[in-house]
Amino acid sequence: MSKSLKFTGEEKNMTLEELESFVKAARAAEAPGDSTVNAVVSTSGKIKEIEVKLPSS
Repeated sequence: MSKSLKFTGEEKNMTLEELESFVKAARAAEAPGDSTVNAVVSTSGKIKEIEVKLPSS
């Protein structure tokens, strides 16, 4: 099973600070810079959830 890192907005949608925290956590978990990021967005285009797969240990 592959590991992943998933963040969800504290409120309904993610803020820029929450997105920054996600990127910092992904870098700390050694996610490659060319990793594909998956997101769930609202009908208005706001990010609700974001996820990246992490390298296998």
